[in-house]
Amino acid sequence: MNTMRNGFPEGFYWGGAIAANQAEGAYLEDGKLPSTADIKARGFFGGLRRDADYYPTHRAIDFYHRYKEDLALFGEAGFNIFRTSINWTRIFPTGEEDVPNEKGLQYYEDLFREAKKNGMTMMITISHYETPLNLVDKYGGWDNRKFIDFYLKFVRTIATRFKGMVKFWLTFNEIGNAAVIPICWDAAGLHPESENLEQRMYQAAHHQFVASALATKMIHEIDPDAQVGAMIAYKTVYPYTCKVEDVKAAEAAKRKEYFFSDVQARGYYPAYIWRYFEENGIRIAMERGDEEIIRAYPIDFITFSYYRSRVVSADYEEPAEKTTDTLEGLVNPHLPKTDWGWTVDPDGLRLALNELYDRYQLPLFVVENGLGARDTVEADGRIHDSYRIDYMSAHIKAMREAVKDGVDLRGYTMWGPIDIVSNGTGQMSKRYGIVYVDLDDDGNGTGNRSKKDSFAWYQQVIASNGEIL
Repeated sequence: MNTMRNGFPEGFYWGGAIAANQAEGAYLEDGKLPSTADIKARGFFGGLRRDADYYPTHRAIDFYHRYKEDLALFGEAGFNIFRTSINWTRIFPTGEEDVPNEKGLQYYEDLFREAKKNGMTMMITISHYETPLNLVDKYGGWDNRKFIDFYLKFVRTIATRFKGMVKFWLTFNEIGNAAVIPICWDAAGLHPESENLEQRMYQAAHHQFVASALATKMIHEIDPDAQVGAMIAYKTVYPYTCKVEDVKAAEAAKRKEYFFSDVQARGYYPAYIWRYFEENGIRIAMERGDEEIIRAYPIDFITFSYYRSRVVSADYEEPAEKTTDTLEGLVNPHLPKTDWGWTVDPDGLRLALNELYDRYQLPLFVVENGLGARDTVEADGRIHDSYRIDYMSAHIKAMREAVKDGVDLRGYTMWGPIDIVSNGTGQMSKRYGIVYVDLDDDGNGTGNRSKKDSFAWYQQVIASNGEIL
């Protein structure tokens, strides 16, 4: 007889997540060449420029040289999983080389061994918002089918080299953002001011679906013990009012969000997307066998980022506040906001987990969730971030309720356990970590690490398997 789970299962994965391009720095060191992430001046809101006076990610927090120190801190906190990414241009600097860069491979091998020494299982995002800039300059982005072969060469190389060292692989970070402006640059190497942009974005997504399916096949063959998952950006969607028009708009927004996980998890293009393509003049060029490949190699599990919910209305003239630094437009007037105007909605995470599990019946991981806030260092060096504790506590409680609801939730990797450069704004002052890094928005500071109050709190959460919050 089945009974309700009262808490997180034994063996639950607790940890944190970062991205190589936001943390490593050393952007031209040991053979690495520029990626698409390296020309973003102060985040994507700062524009794509090759002549800016400062790029925060070029130095970032120097995780490239200080990873042993940082992993020791994560181990002290009790992490049993760590999610990061492999910077493509550390392995294939231009993307076109036949022989990989050994220094890049050795760096990640050393990093993974150090993580294991500190008690952590590795979860690796293969492509996390960085593509060799040379490939984009020469071939135009993921709407060019050539990118599938470049990507698969990268996948084969790292899956072979790191066989037995990586348990969980994620093929693309927030794959749905290939069809979101301006993040299409991050996710697919498409300039947000390109002509025929929506056509290009969905064509790029198709090539990523094929690449993801073939990568899943390849990784399973190389390392049968490894699992391959999708990673999507998920925002629970509410209609702004109970007007039928708003409800329909919200349902349409949900479907655009579900499209990417539908293809990767179910193995086929859902019927509803063809109407959208027809009404918007989008024509997907498929080669013979593409649909069979996507159907044959679906992912094993689903991971997602959750920071906030969003509100959709058919009529944007409704009396609602509009955001200044997000992409959704309307803000829910019933929810509090962060320092950067993002709504805080832990109940939305419980809904997200139930919606995704009801839809796919696949294991789930929450692999990004956290609070970007301004932290104050007190005279004694301490950082009292009770607001971060409150945020994380509420969201972990929501996860626990979803587990009671019957959701097969396997793990939680907060974003990001150490302060890193914001992808959106390029700021260090938008801090997520339980570990503070002494750097400001202009790169000034010692780079030294120190624990915030949230460090000891999260350590206790992990030690109690989510019982003490």
